[in-house]
Amino acid sequence: MAVSLAELIITCLFIDWVFKKIKIPGLVGMLLIGIAFGPYILGIIDKNLLAVSADLRLIALIVILLRAGFELSKDTLSRVGVMALLLSFVPASFEIAAITFLGPLFLGLTVMESAILGAILGAVSPAVVVPLMIGFIEERRGAKKGIPTLLLAASSIDDVFVIVVYSILIGIYVGHNVSVIWELAGIPISIVLGIVIGLIAGWLLYKLFERYNPRATKRVLVILGVSILLVRAEHLLENIVPFSALIAVMAIGFIILEKREHYAHELSAKLGKIWIFAEMLLFTLVGTQVNIDVALKAGLSGVALISLGLIGRSIGTYLCLLGSNLNLKERFFVIIAYLPKATVQAAIGAAPLAAMKFAGMDTAPGDIILTVAVLSILYTAPVGAWAISLVGKKVLEIAPEDVKKSKKAAIESEAGIDGGLKV
Repeated sequence: MAVSLAELIITCLFIDWVFKKIKIPGLVGMLLIGIAFGPYILGIIDKNLLAVSADLRLIALIVILLRAGFELSKDTLSRVGVMALLLSFVPASFEIAAITFLGPLFLGLTVMESAILGAILGAVSPAVVVPLMIGFIEERRGAKKGIPTLLLAASSIDDVFVIVVYSILIGIYVGHNVSVIWELAGIPISIVLGIVIGLIAGWLLYKLFERYNPRATKRVLVILGVSILLVRAEHLLENIVPFSALIAVMAIGFIILEKREHYAHELSAKLGKIWIFAEMLLFTLVGTQVNIDVALKAGLSGVALISLGLIGRSIGTYLCLLGSNLNLKERFFVIIAYLPKATVQAAIGAAPLAAMKFAGMDTAPGDIILTVAVLSILYTAPVGAWAISLVGKKVLEIAPEDVKKSKKAAIESEAGIDGGLKV
């Protein structure tokens, strides 16, 4: 496994450099490396590494969501709150509706099977969107109107909504007793509890750091450990009380930013270093989930259905932005940024097939759903990442330089100038 990891690191560093030279985000190259090195093409990644792929991807996602939390200031969130709430469910609903209606025509699925496919495809990928938005925040692109923060917040809640809808639909389809009202009520409960639990955890960590003043590296490790335990708690409690651990992770960063901005910038800088490695793991291992042969079976029908679903999603996104202070170019950017698929599709694309097998049902629809889910990653993740980077740099204005004292102090602390905080 160590050899495979070394090969991935060296190759990803080289590919990242090459892609950035040709003005394409490095994560696109990492996705393609994962696809090429994965079990469905060259098969040179160690099976032991693939066996722990899900856990490694989760840790990498936690790293980037923590960084996102450290960038979510209260002032900016208050400006984009209503839009973020609308973007968390309206675009996905439009996409699900489009695929539900068109699935029988393009793929021969039933309406219910098409709705299940729509729920899987309806999720935007925070793994693609969040790193790019953090990059824009660091460059202060779109900061004046809070556009990157809007997409950070909305893309995380979007996944909660879509996964709950999927759970309802698959439960009904395989004949389980599902309380639709309770499941739908679980969406706001999951979001609110995630925020509350994250704020409490973040406040306790802040108090701990204030009392014992550990080194910044130790603070990061403690926060990472707590975040992973929150994800574990979500799975243990899913049949008792729903809460979104990933939203809780972002809330940890938010409360530390509000309580001690200096800590937040210092920790974000540390996480930025960890992200160099975590990014390679996340995107290459997502790429290994893509089965090219399965994706090609969907052919033009699958591509056409995904494209029409994205058109429906884009209409929903545009409607959410009506009445906002965003100009036409900025609205176009938000629409593009809300298109990439990867994380949820890789995580649950095969789940309907497994559920159908377990229930003793015909598995042909499950094969089709998996095929189109895989194709959606291959089709939208690389192109979407490239388009977000390209359009964002052309459309988002750079706000006037506003380097805060706390950020300056964090940099000084990183360099060992400030003796009050250990690094």
